[in-house]
Amino acid sequence: MAGRSDYRRVADEVAREIESGALRGGERLPTQRAFARRRGIANSTAIRVYGELTRRGLVVGEVGRGTFVRAAAPHPGGAALTERVEPEPEGRAESPVDANPPVNLELNYPVVEGQSALMASALAQLSRPDVLLEATRAAAPDGTPEAREAAVSVLARGGWRPEPGQVLFAGNSRQAIAAALSSLVRPGGRVGVEEVTYPLVRAIAEQLGLRLVPIAMDEQGMLPDALADAHRGAPLAAVYVQPTLHNPLSITMGEARRLELAATVRDLGCHVVEDGTWGFLAEDAPAPFAALLPERVILVDSLSKRLAPGLTLGMLAAPPAHLDALARSLRSGAWTAGAFGLAAAVRWVGDGTVETLVAAKRADAGVRHEIVRAVRGRLAAAGVKGRIRTDPRSYYCWWELPPPWRAETFVAAAAARGIAVTPGPAFAVGGHRAADAVRIGLASPPTDVLAAALDTLAALVTEGPRP
Repeated sequence: MAGRSDYRRVADEVAREIESGALRGGERLPTQRAFARRRGIANSTAIRVYGELTRRGLVVGEVGRGTFVRAAAPHPGGAALTERVEPEPEGRAESPVDANPPVNLELNYPVVEGQSALMASALAQLSRPDVLLEATRAAAPDGTPEAREAAVSVLARGGWRPEPGQVLFAGNSRQAIAAALSSLVRPGGRVGVEEVTYPLVRAIAEQLGLRLVPIAMDEQGMLPDALADAHRGAPLAAVYVQPTLHNPLSITMGEARRLELAATVRDLGCHVVEDGTWGFLAEDAPAPFAALLPERVILVDSLSKRLAPGLTLGMLAAPPAHLDALARSLRSGAWTAGAFGLAAAVRWVGDGTVETLVAAKRADAGVRHEIVRAVRGRLAAAGVKGRIRTDPRSYYCWWELPPPWRAETFVAAAAARGIAVTPGPAFAVGGHRAADAVRIGLASPPTDVLAAALDTLAALVTEGPRP
C-alpha cells in the first residue's frame, strides 16, 4: 500500500489521466473510500490525494455532492472559444501551449495594451549596477522613505490619506492579510468575516489556527446587528471585511452602512482588517474604514491588480500604536517585501505608470461589462431565471444559477465545454450554505474570447443540466 508520503505520486498519476483524457472534464470521481480501495492506498492517503488535486485546480467538489474533474479538453461545440490563447500573466516568458486550451474564467489577471512597455521603462532603470546593488539588499518591514511616500499616494482614497510612518510592506496582499491577522489574533481566536468571502482568507486562517465566524450580509454587505450577535456568542478579536467591490459579490458598502458598522466595531472593542485590493477600480467609493476607525483598522492593499501578478507588493496602513506588533508579525512570518519590489514600485508610482494603468483598467472593466450586460439582457428576454450580480466597475460577477442547476454540476458542465469557473461554495465560510452560483472572472481572456465564453455559459444555463 502507498504510504502517507506517497499521496503526491498518486495525485500525479490522476493528473496524467486527466491530461490524457482518460478522465474527462465533468466526470465524477469515486468516493474517497472507493478510490482508496481501487488504488490500494489508505483512506487517509486518498483524502490527501483529493486535497492535492483540488489545490492544483484539477478537480472541484463539495461534501454531499461528489468530486468532479475540472480540467478538460474543450467540448467540440466550444471550439470557437479556444482559437485564441489566454494571455500569460505579465513577466512570464512565452512557452508552447496546447492548440485548444480551456478558457479560464477562474483566474482574474487584468492586462491592458501597452502594459509591458510602460513597466519595462522603470525596470530598465534598475539595471544600473549601483541602483541594482541597493535594490537587492534586504529590506525592513517599513521599506524605505521613498517607498512609504509612494505607497501613501496609492493607498489614499475617499479623502483619506495615511501618514508615511503608518505604512509597512509585505511581499503581496495575501502575506499582508496573514501578517495583519497574525498580529491581531492569537491562535484559537475568532475572526468575523462576511459569510461569502475571499477564499484564501480561509486558508490563511487555517494556517494561523484562527476560527472564522460567518457574518450575515445583505445588498450593502456585512450586517452590523449580525456582527454584534456573533460577538455576544463569543468575543471576536478582529473582523475581516471587503467594503469596496467585494470579491466575489461586487458589493460596495454605502457610507451610511460604513458608519453604522464602524460604530458597532467601536462598541465591541475589536479590530478590523480592511481589504482594499480591488478598490482601486471604484474611483468614487466612500472613505475607507481606516478613515472612520483610525485607531482600530489595518488597511491592506497590493499592486498586483494594478500592475501584474508576478510583480507585486503588499502594503499595510496601520494605527501607530500597532506598528511594532505588525512589524514583528511580518518578520516572524517571513512576509516582508523584497527591496527590488520596493525600488520598482517607487519608480512605477513616480513615473505615472500606476496611475496610467489604473485608468486603463477602469476603462477595460467597463468594456467587459458591456459584454455582461448584453448576455444578461438576452437571458432576461428569454425568461431565464437566475441573476448575474455585479458592478460595472468590477472585474468579476456572481452568477446565481436557476434551478435545477447546482453549483458543482454547473462547474463540471462548463469544464466539459472548455470553460473554467469557480463554484460559489468555494467562497462560503463555516456552516454557511452559499447560493448555487459561480464566480466569473472577467479580466484575463481577450474580450472576444470572453464574449464567446459567456454566450456558451448562457446557453448552458438555458438548457439546464442533463439527466
